[in-house]
Amino acid sequence: MSGAVLHARAVLEVGNRLGEGVLWCPRAQALYWTDIHAATLWRYTPGDRSTRQWQLPERLASFALCEAEGWLLLGLASKLAFFQLGSGLLLPIVEVEPGLPTRLNDGVCDRQGRFVFGTLHEPPAGETKRAIGGFYRLNADLGLERLPLPPVAIGNSLAFSPDGGTMYYCDSPTRRIQCCNYAADGTLDSPRTFVDLRDIVGEPDGATVDAEGGVWSAQWGMARVVRYRANGREDTIVRLPARQPTRPALGGATLDTLYITSAREGLSADDLRDEPSNGAVFATAVDVHGLTEARFAGIPEAHLSPS
Repeated sequence: MSGAVLHARAVLEVGNRLGEGVLWCPRAQALYWTDIHAATLWRYTPGDRSTRQWQLPERLASFALCEAEGWLLLGLASKLAFFQLGSGLLLPIVEVEPGLPTRLNDGVCDRQGRFVFGTLHEPPAGETKRAIGGFYRLNADLGLERLPLPPVAIGNSLAFSPDGGTMYYCDSPTRRIQCCNYAADGTLDSPRTFVDLRDIVGEPDGATVDAEGGVWSAQWGMARVVRYRANGREDTIVRLPARQPTRPALGGATLDTLYITSAREGLSADDLRDEPSNGAVFATAVDVHGLTEARFAGIPEAHLSPS
């Protein structure tokens, strides 16, 4: 695949303002994602080409599948919560960074079934985002801990190597994807630069890892997703007719379809006229396979308060 250039096409013209958080559920053979600013969870089932939406009480930034059948772990703007798809029951777990002008952002489960996520600074209009957020982990016992990493303005690009021993992440405005060794007990070592993107005009956004250890990075403002080998060497470029891709996921029956969410946020009427597919979900076949999505190991508990 080295040096390949692929082209993704729009498979769902959903017009998301900020499509994000895309992941594939092998049990349901369905794709889930969120339109953050619409506070909406989406599901697409390729088998019958059906879609479904769930409206949530606040913005949904990211989420994880759960080991418990029929449940998701939601990273809402202000808190973590369990969500039962069938009934719509919402069980809040814990607020995150109360008192700070931040919201949750990108998140993914590690190979042990713990949810790792970052936050994002939301300054007043016209002000620059500052590095006041952080990275956190929700453990299976529902205990929340802040990871010993530097503060961030936009916590993003979270993904884990196939063996779970490397964690990838970034603070998007720095335009560098970082990585660190990540032990099974959850300890981290010092971060190091995986890919330096300070020569591009865009920013690294969401990411996913394939079964060969390749890291697929959506690059906001660049109309592309780039695959990097585990050694950080660029390998494949996927181009799409939308300048703001947000996150990739490998799905489909054999996990060899690359799905990509995108956003219309911040684009002018002229931009949207020239690129009407901004906000769509895109897809292309690739010649590597994805990994089965890790599921959150914690169990929804009766003592959590319904909301």
